[in-house]
Amino acid sequence: MTQATLNKDPRLLNALQWRCIGPPRGGRVVTYWHNISDGYFKTAAVGAIAVSESDPNVIYAGMGESCVRLDVSYGDGVYKSTDGGQTWTHLGLADTRHIARIRIHPHNPDIVYVAALGHLFGPNQQRGVFRSTDGGKTWEHVLYKSADAGAADLSLDPNNPRLLYAAIWQVRRDFWSLTSGGPDSGLYKSTDGGDTWTEMTNNPGLPKSSTTRAGNRSTAGERSSRLPHRTATTTTCGSIRAIPNA
Repeated sequence: MTQATLNKDPRLLNALQWRCIGPPRGGRVVTYWHNISDGYFKTAAVGAIAVSESDPNVIYAGMGESCVRLDVSYGDGVYKSTDGGQTWTHLGLADTRHIARIRIHPHNPDIVYVAALGHLFGPNQQRGVFRSTDGGKTWEHVLYKSADAGAADLSLDPNNPRLLYAAIWQVRRDFWSLTSGGPDSGLYKSTDGGDTWTEMTNNPGLPKSSTTRAGNRSTAGERSSRLPHRTATTTTCGSIRAIPNA
């Protein structure tokens, strides 16, 4: 059941009943998982995964950890399944190394967006936001800031999928330090499905200090249309800023 369906008729929730799925008591609980990627994925770390709302058999997986720490594993691009995870196909973008988020159009599983952080130990071009309109057969590089900054988060409004927000993060990891933030970090907005982007970094209400890693989340698709549209932005220092009518 999608959020859009609930917005139309919240009474649908009245038919739901709660039931216990465990654990029934304290102590050790064992859960068994079945691996569905062995034999298909060439790298181990999955940074992002998304299931299509319009066709749950379609799954996209972005490889490489985007939560940077002392040790971090890189990936080899994007994989796709059209049979609920039974088989996978590699879709390219191998040089993105670290993928932070994947967003799928709510009504068309062939339209997909990838937020790529890029190389952590050096500059590279394959970073930022990528878009595909043919299910990953081809990719457009729709948002690029610099060879030192990539996309750390991406939000898509399910009620208006032409509205997107992207957080760009300038970061560099080496064997003895981590440099987070810089002039190329920022927050961007698109109102045409990613064709064009407008920077929001210096809009009223946002921190004026040097921008570090930011995460963004559009709440427009999760609330009644009677409420004003908001986007919430969080930074690594823990602050949260809500921007009405952003």
